[in-house]
Amino acid sequence: MRYLVTARVKAGRREALAQAIDDGTLGEGSIAGDEYFRNMAEARQLDDGRVQWVEVCYCPTPLAEEREYWEEFFDLTKVQDAHARTRCRDLNGTEPWACGECDCSARLEARLAARGVRFAGWLPPAKR
Repeated sequence: MRYLVTARVKAGRREALAQAIDDGTLGEGSIAGDEYFRNMAEARQLDDGRVQWVEVCYCPTPLAEEREYWEEFFDLTKVQDAHARTRCRDLNGTEPWACGECDCSARLEARLAARGVRFAGWLPPAKR
C-alpha cells in the first residue's frame, strides 16, 4: 500500500536526520531498506514547515515497521492512504509486492512534487 505521510521534524533533530541520510544509517536495521532514502529524496517541505512524502509499506498496519525509525526524527501528524485500498493489487491479493513497481499514486506524487520545496534542500549539511 502507499501512504501519504505528513510530519514535522522534531525540534533539534534536523541535523541528526541530515547526518543519518549522509552516512547511510537512516532506517538502519529496518527491512524497508532504501525506502527511507527514496522517501527523503522525494519529500517536500511545505510553507508551514510540515514535510510530506509518499511511502510504500507492506505492513498490515500503516508504517508498522517504519514508524519507530521515522519517529526518531519526526512527529508523524498524519498517515493516510495515498489511493483507494480496493485498487491496491498487493493489498487485495491479485499481485503480491505490486507496490514496488506500481504507478497507482503517480498523480499524487506529481501534485506533491509541485508543492513546497525539496525537503533535502532544507537539511543542513551533516558534519563529517
